[in-house]
Amino acid sequence: MNYFSYLCSVNALKGKKAVYLTLGCKLNFAETSTIQQQMEAAGVETARNGEVADICIVNTCSVTEVADSKSRQAISKLHRKHPEAHIVVTGCYAQLHPEKLAALEGVDIVVGKEGLLNNVISLFRNNVITETETRKVQPFVPACARGERTRFFLKVQDGCDYFCTYCTIPFARGRSRNGSIASLVRQAEEAAEQGGKEIVLTGVNTGDFGKTTGERFIDLLQALDRVEGIQRYRISSIEPNLLTEDIIRFCSQSRAFMPHFHIPLQSGSDEVLRLMRRRYDTKFFAEKIDEVRKYIPDAFIGVDVIVGMRGETDEMFAQAYRFMQALPVSQYHVFSYSERPGTKALQIPGKVSPKQKHERSQHILSLSEKKLHTYYNIHKGQTRPVLLEHNRKGGPVHGFTDNYIRVEVSPLRGDLEGSIVQVRLGEWNEKGDALTGETVNSK
Repeated sequence: MNYFSYLCSVNALKGKKAVYLTLGCKLNFAETSTIQQQMEAAGVETARNGEVADICIVNTCSVTEVADSKSRQAISKLHRKHPEAHIVVTGCYAQLHPEKLAALEGVDIVVGKEGLLNNVISLFRNNVITETETRKVQPFVPACARGERTRFFLKVQDGCDYFCTYCTIPFARGRSRNGSIASLVRQAEEAAEQGGKEIVLTGVNTGDFGKTTGERFIDLLQALDRVEGIQRYRISSIEPNLLTEDIIRFCSQSRAFMPHFHIPLQSGSDEVLRLMRRRYDTKFFAEKIDEVRKYIPDAFIGVDVIVGMRGETDEMFAQAYRFMQALPVSQYHVFSYSERPGTKALQIPGKVSPKQKHERSQHILSLSEKKLHTYYNIHKGQTRPVLLEHNRKGGPVHGFTDNYIRVEVSPLRGDLEGSIVQVRLGEWNEKGDALTGETVNSK
């Protein structure tokens, strides 16, 4: 934006109030934060609770039918709450089905993120929408969002080249692309200057970093590890075929990368993996988990699983369950397969009923709970570094250990909140969602 355009935008938007709503993944949250920063630079204020907004910006998700429904419901709710506001819709659902969103009551603009600010400016200057193109995939757009007061989400990659049969993300996000290592290091340095202690690296296919710039993901990790002030990094998700031994070994020895991996499996059945067109089999996945355990025995390993894929028989699910039962992982994140228009999966015979999906999901959730409790119980009595979050009105302080165990610590003096302190892990709290902890050598 040139200086003249900047002045026009300030004149058009100064004093306007906006609310921001994000659905879906951490990547969406990072991108919404960047949109909010752009709007604030153009003179828009963020509406406080109870204030009536002039602009509502909704960043949608479309990973499942449920996600589509939640996006539509969120838009309707915002329209009822802010009936005079201009509603601007962006995100994956907007990329895939702009016509459906444009037809919703109250929606003024359905647009890609790159053209969002210019459209809002035009709307308030002369009530003209300059661009509504969503299907055009833009170059890599940087995003670094502050989540809690101590944690940032840094977008390092966007898009996907994999085209799994069940997934619409490549159609919504486009091909794999990324920023440069130098630009991402600068964003990490800025996060450190703002007091950030932890950065989560986000992307659609994070480990595929480098397609645009010819750089390597491990080189990015090494460069970020040298940024002063950032004490922790986590990789939000990485495909098993892209999690190399070099990356695992580096994380085991690095200054700031935590013993924490999130690796999508999607199914423990080789037949289902072939139906999904995944790029590995169960043998490869099991070997990858063993590789992580070899270098980092106490790592937290979260795993994504989809149940009820078309063609998944009872026998296939039973095989998958037995495989997942034997895997030495910490937690399963379970999703029910959702029919997505335009995907190859719709051509696969053998549709699984909603009842079967629910039953299979409950089986994996129960297994996940057992895995998580076992993992937490193993670490009772240990002393580990915990990043303490800010508490609410004198209540207990929560935080996560380096290996992603949620800990509840009794109220502390204020100067310890937002710090990394040594905590001795105790028993489960009353809610059963965290271990209690006691700070060690904190004065």
